Amino acid sequence: MSEKHFPAVIVAGIDGSQAALEAARWAADEAVRRSVRLRLVYATKPTHPSADDYYADVHRGQAALAAATAACEAADVPAVVESAMVSGPPGHALIEESDGAAMICVGSVGIGRYARSVLGSTAIELAEKAHCPTAIIRGRDDLPPVDIHWIIFAIKDSGDESVTAQAMSEARLRHAPVLALGNRGSAFDIEVDALKRRYPDVRLYPVSDNADVAQFLREHDEPVQLAVISADDSDQLPQILGPFGHHAFHLFRHATSSALVVPA
Repeated sequence: MSEKHFPAVIVAGIDGSQAALEAARWAADEAVRRSVRLRLVYATKPTHPSADDYYADVHRGQAALAAATAACEAADVPAVVESAMVSGPPGHALIEESDGAAMICVGSVGIGRYARSVLGSTAIELAEKAHCPTAIIRGRDDLPPVDIHWIIFAIKDSGDESVTAQAMSEARLRHAPVLALGNRGSAFDIEVDALKRRYPDVRLYPVSDNADVAQFLREHDEPVQLAVISADDSDQLPQILGPFGHHAFHLFRHATSSALVVPA
């Protein structure tokens, strides 16, 4: 049977960092919930100045993939895991991996040597160009756990239902409550009522304060596990995820929130 006949996979970008291990564990949970395989991918440099540099890069990749596989196993998540090394640069390689995948996951601080400031360039590139939803996973740092982890999304007037469907699907898979943001008015109320009928097993709470996701997270303290946005709104990612490190928590209340970006 050729590869194209296999069920869709969850792909996790791996680079040897702690952020990548967080992404791998999150992706393993997602793969189990969806009953699909988990594919761990390390992107090597596209070119190497010497044979020694090439073999060092391969060795790093093998070690990173082994560590990610071990992290998934240690988490006692019964995912079917495979691993692969592909030729970089990471953004281009992972965009190719996203074609036909159910989801692709990376850590919020980026892919190793290509990282920049708040978000990695690879994470940003995937958010804008991936063929499937992109999960950008925020590490939990050393913050204490909380009892409720919301999933949050905004109902847009444009009528694009892809974000809504993705958010509600994730809520159903995770048995998580949902905050639906929207504009005050009858159209929003009608949409919320329709969603409650379509997803009777999901706890849905409308918030009609005209806020987008990033603005809501800046102004409220609800513990959010996953913010679902469109690729058109990927400029909100730095505000949703915040910088890494416990010291930044007071400036970014939702420093443990992850983001799921749905292709526009």
